[in-house]
Amino acid sequence: MNRAQRHAAILRLVADRPVGTQTELAEALRSAGHEVVQTTVSRDIHELGLIKVRHESGRLVYAPPSAANAALNEAISVALGRWALGIEASGNLVVVTTPDGYASPLAQAIDVGHHPHIAGSIAGENTVLLIAREPATGAQLADELRAQAMQGAA
Repeated sequence: MNRAQRHAAILRLVADRPVGTQTELAEALRSAGHEVVQTTVSRDIHELGLIKVRHESGRLVYAPPSAANAALNEAISVALGRWALGIEASGNLVVVTTPDGYASPLAQAIDVGHHPHIAGSIAGENTVLLIAREPATGAQLADELRAQAMQGAA
């Protein structure tokens, strides 16, 4: 088996079932008929850019990098649904109001989530200022964030 075939097998395995450790992945590959050692599996994980995400069972498991984007997007939605009281646009800016003390955690969730339409954030005590990344406008970003807040509140 060549590297490309092994990589394809790994991606299939992590998509089909929760695999939380290199040992589990090596055993699953061996069960599927692929002779591997843990150092090869470790290198493959790095080359594929696999990340750990929280499975519905609560356990951390390997996932392809694309899963990170979905998880981060969901984290932004949850944070907005939990803490955003108001979302208002002005030019290329968006002002998000929160209860006292919650602006910083909301801004942190947005920053970590690397929202593609947000160039940056500034947080106060109960207000987060978001700068829309061109060509998006503040109004477009505000509409998008309101929709995300509704998803996170559901």
